[in-house]
Amino acid sequence: MKLYDTPLAPNPRRVRWFMAEKGIEDIEIIRLNLMEGTHKQPDYLAKAGLPNVPALEMDDGTTITESLAICRYLEALYPEPNLFGRDPKETAIIEMWTRRAEMLVATPLMIAVRHLHPAMAALEQQAPEVGEHNKAGALKALKVLDRRLGETEWLAGERLTIADIVAFIGIDFTRMIKLVIPEELKHVHRWAEAMRARPAAKTGMKSGA
Repeated sequence: MKLYDTPLAPNPRRVRWFMAEKGIEDIEIIRLNLMEGTHKQPDYLAKAGLPNVPALEMDDGTTITESLAICRYLEALYPEPNLFGRDPKETAIIEMWTRRAEMLVATPLMIAVRHLHPAMAALEQQAPEVGEHNKAGALKALKVLDRRLGETEWLAGERLTIADIVAFIGIDFTRMIKLVIPEELKHVHRWAEAMRARPAAKTGMKSGA
């Protein structure tokens, strides 16, 4: 299999982190340069269908995009450690928190970076007001995560899951705009430090040649 990847972008980083947590090392990593538009070239579009990164090309040539779809597929191939749920109840809870993490926090923060960081002008027709609106909404939503993390060690329960990966990478991406998480969100800060301490945190920042 081949993973089409790009450094620093949050969605590809989800997959790299996920692979690191599972110890997956037998997938070829192919780096794309978004600033140079390699994800829009005809040969890539013929595989992926859309100019989206990451993309996973299977051995039979089937290619899937969307980071969570890729992670679900890899979960089926490499079931341990489990990151999507072991039974119907746990699976539903993890799905719930993954969707909340993505829709309420990660996606708005990624939009904020794309509209507020000068370098992103190469990829986005920037509107600063859009960036500020999404940043404010995500900061408000972080209170939801803080309440949850005051009840459990990790977002979906007592072990790390895909929900934590999605939420943390969205938050960590805002280093590009120097976003400061309010001090009063002490549970978010505690959890974020635990995420940064994981070996996968460093691996998740790397991309192969």
